[in-house]
Amino acid sequence: MAQAVRKIRNETPADDEVNRTLIAALIKDARLSVADLARSVDMSAPAVADRLRKLEEAGLIGTYTIDADLKAWGYPLIAIVRIKPLPGQLHMVERILVETPEVIECDKVTGDDCFIARYALRSIDELDPMLDRIAQRAQTSTAIVKASPVRRRMPSLPGA
Repeated sequence: MAQAVRKIRNETPADDEVNRTLIAALIKDARLSVADLARSVDMSAPAVADRLRKLEEAGLIGTYTIDADLKAWGYPLIAIVRIKPLPGQLHMVERILVETPEVIECDKVTGDDCFIARYALRSIDELDPMLDRIAQRAQTSTAIVKASPVRRRMPSLPGA
């Protein structure tokens, strides 16, 4: 019956207030136990575990992760590199980026550049060898991150 009501109202799992509360809690702390989450929404742990499974299946939760301090791990520099592959080199440049462990994030974008990549670097001396991997296949423009006043975050959840 509940599923029928949901279909009539065209609701998705994201429209459910309890699901939004669970996701908001996990955004703040992905290490929360199912028992802690259950207490926060006044439900049983098995019911919350079932909801989380359904949210994962619906693609509303992709991964549970940590926010590691790259500086503490020896990567004090982040370079943002705009990459414009030369004609016929798009797929090869993409493969190189995917296979380069120092590339910690990369977006394929519209506009003059095709990729915007974030490189984690131990020192500025590592930058040129990284860029040399694609130098014969792409033009690049690099900026070094000085500070991150807004770190990656979720936008406001609908209905929250």
